[in-house]
Amino acid sequence: MASDVAAKMVKLLPSSVLQAHVPHLVHHLLSLLSNRQLHVSISCATALNCILYNLSTKREKEVGEILKEGNTVFVLVMNVKDFSVGDKPTAYFHEMALLLSRILWRWPPSRFCVWSDSKFLDVLEIHKLNPESSLKAALLQLYSSLALCGNGAKKLLENRKSLLNLMVESMSSPDTHSVQMDGFRLAQCLMINEGPCQEVVKMCGEHVVKAIVTGMNSSCLSSGKLPKDQMSLAVEACRLALITRWVGNHHSYFWKAGVGRALLGLLLTDFWRIHQSLHGVPLQEQLLILQEALNESSLPSLRPYIWDILGGLVANSAEDFAPVVHEDILELKALIACACLAFTESINMARQISQSKITNTIGSESASRAVLMMVYSPCKYIASQARFILSEVLNLDGKNYIEYLVNTLNATSCRNKVLRPGNFQVVISLISLACYASLPRYGKMVIDHQGMQSLLIFVKCWLSNPVYIKRSNLAPHLHNSYSERVCCHPCVEDWEGKDMQLLFSLWALAGLVHKFASHAGFLKVKLEFDESQIVRELEEICINHSTPGPRWYAAYILSHFGIYGFPNKCGKRIWKAFLDNELADLELILSDQSSLCVNEVILSVRCPNLLPVQGPKLKEKSSTGPFLEQQMETHRGSKVEVRLSAHVDHQALVKLLQYVYMGYLQAGEDVLKNLKILAKHCDLQPLLHMLHRRNPRYGAPIPTFDLTSALGPVGHCSSDVLLEPNTIQLLNWRCSFCSAPNPHFHVHKVILFSSCDYLRALFQSGMQESNSETIKVPVSWNSLIKLVSWLYSDELLKPSFDCLWDNLAVDQRLNELQLYVELCWLAEFWLLEDLHEQCFRVVSSGLETDRYLSVKLIQLAANFAQWKLAEIAATYAAPLYHQLRNSGDLDQLEESFIEMVRAASVQLSKEDINN
Repeated sequence: MASDVAAKMVKLLPSSVLQAHVPHLVHHLLSLLSNRQLHVSISCATALNCILYNLSTKREKEVGEILKEGNTVFVLVMNVKDFSVGDKPTAYFHEMALLLSRILWRWPPSRFCVWSDSKFLDVLEIHKLNPESSLKAALLQLYSSLALCGNGAKKLLENRKSLLNLMVESMSSPDTHSVQMDGFRLAQCLMINEGPCQEVVKMCGEHVVKAIVTGMNSSCLSSGKLPKDQMSLAVEACRLALITRWVGNHHSYFWKAGVGRALLGLLLTDFWRIHQSLHGVPLQEQLLILQEALNESSLPSLRPYIWDILGGLVANSAEDFAPVVHEDILELKALIACACLAFTESINMARQISQSKITNTIGSESASRAVLMMVYSPCKYIASQARFILSEVLNLDGKNYIEYLVNTLNATSCRNKVLRPGNFQVVISLISLACYASLPRYGKMVIDHQGMQSLLIFVKCWLSNPVYIKRSNLAPHLHNSYSERVCCHPCVEDWEGKDMQLLFSLWALAGLVHKFASHAGFLKVKLEFDESQIVRELEEICINHSTPGPRWYAAYILSHFGIYGFPNKCGKRIWKAFLDNELADLELILSDQSSLCVNEVILSVRCPNLLPVQGPKLKEKSSTGPFLEQQMETHRGSKVEVRLSAHVDHQALVKLLQYVYMGYLQAGEDVLKNLKILAKHCDLQPLLHMLHRRNPRYGAPIPTFDLTSALGPVGHCSSDVLLEPNTIQLLNWRCSFCSAPNPHFHVHKVILFSSCDYLRALFQSGMQESNSETIKVPVSWNSLIKLVSWLYSDELLKPSFDCLWDNLAVDQRLNELQLYVELCWLAEFWLLEDLHEQCFRVVSSGLETDRYLSVKLIQLAANFAQWKLAEIAATYAAPLYHQLRNSGDLDQLEESFIEMVRAASVQLSKEDINN
């Protein structure tokens, strides 16, 4: 009776009244979850479900501690497992699984022990076959909560195609609304990032897309307002359809499923009537009809989704895509026209905000972005149609907007905070200018209004004082209860990241430079601004920014200054090998008998088409050792000759090799024709893209400068030295290439020579080590793995500080961090500043996850004479000083280190008082 009363009470009492009693209630209800009387345990689970559903964020931490102390997740997992044993009602599974899913949703650290329990997942697998809708809904919600963890989602997708079948079946099931909604939400959780999304698309992409479009179509308006359940379904279908923003095969599935018709049905009330009125009507009349329909639409809350879905589709459409059926053509043109009309409305909204006349900007940023994607779409048909329609739409007021857009940038660049426009206005202005730049007539107007100068000044100001903005701050529709609860997903930088303003300013600038490179306005800009400074700043963006979008457009603008490719640190190091051909092993001989000395290993990885089909055989491996004496003489004294065709131009080859060694090149217009021919023959697609100055494709990854494949079969025949660790920790180790017994890497002197000044000096010293076939590196094997990877790619292999890390034993975490402390020491010894900085950051990040590691790390850092690391560790230990002192954990340290922690604690206390 008491459990029944509790369940009814928490449902009936207002949340404001209940909140103060939540901790007490939760504590007692938890104790009855495993009660032998099933009715009691079900009622308690029902009550807890209601409490957690309405739990305020203020109480989250306190309730989380109570759940942790009661080992609640373990209890619920056991209860779900027990459901399959014995005769228990479906309500038991439903309430227990639902409660578990709500706990996993609110408290991410609790997810690991559930998704890592294979037996538990096997039990869930059995229940997928149960047709009862309440059980299916609870199961889908539980899977959704697990999928919010990146590692959990990966585990769920491993050999569990039945899960995807359940998901698609639920999404396509109109009979039970709640199950259908839960199916869409599970799909959103599984496809919340690009990597998992591509995995799902491979397995069932077409079925998922068909379910999305069907969900949209079932919610299309003929008149009036949508019922609540249809509206919620439309929102979930549109949220899932945002997967169009990622590269993949699913875009063709969307077009095939009739997504254009579905989007128009959500955008315009009674679209079928409007559709008929557009036939055979001039464009200007079509625009009037569509504008009137947009004004009358009763679903404005869906518009941001519609524009984002459309933007993703056009940004990822194939170059040769074009609708064939007349109806499809008309629908696509109508969508483009609606977006262009909304684009001009977004500029008007931004202007009215500056005059304090409007505050509602819903969908404006998304509409502007959609038009940007259209006019720069890789699909020629879509881009040409969008530019034509946008020009027609701008005929009325387009010229008048330009002055406002440029003035907004000028106000942003000035130091007057009172006059400074908001982020929304700045982003709309930048996107609008980028769209204008795609239209010859309006692009010239922007230049005439000093728009190019304003953009350059804006970029310069942004770089000196960056303004980071999450897109979700300007587009509230991207916020949802799931996206804010994710954990452990790989930290892959979005194409624009938080650098929206930088990306769109470079995009607008690139559009103007590309269209009007010979225009008098551009020549004037070159005179007004220091061209070398512009180039330096753009190179700085390419090298030091991690966000792909700004890097692409910086590189694209550099191509108009004669620099093609992506400047990078690793390439600048490897370039030394070309300039100093002391270790060159190939000689490329041209038809005029001129020659260039190069390195086989670099060409094998970066440009294998310059080598003979089989590749020059510089050395043969011996069963008695790494090299025979005969091959050593070959390496020391002579180079393998490779004769090139008479069609190869010497100047073009030099520039191509500059790209191969550096990742970018600098060339004048006179050499471009021959360089394009040579790059095409060598199949260097990223270089060809730059040489032809093609617009960057939204979402395209940055071409990497990575030589790590040379550590495998590709570069084995040109390896000339072994790297061995000073400590051997592996048993039964075997090399794929030789019989040497100790763990080692087959590496290349030319890469070590270029990447490390210490090793360069060693090779040139004339000492015994300079001629040795083996170099002993004073680090462990696992540290050596990370070192070699960095030398060949400039990328440091880092641990993922996620739930896998959190659930490692303390000693395992310390052992992992020790590798980076070792590398910090070696980086100082070998003069590798960049490596030292990267390792230092990794150790600091590790300490952030667990301050209790800091005491042991102080001693570890001191053992390697890394005093700055010891100081950082002392800073992390400072808040725990009194606790560590009382527990005796500090006794293991020397007195000077204890004093270091105490001083850091005192300093922290002073800062707290001052604050």
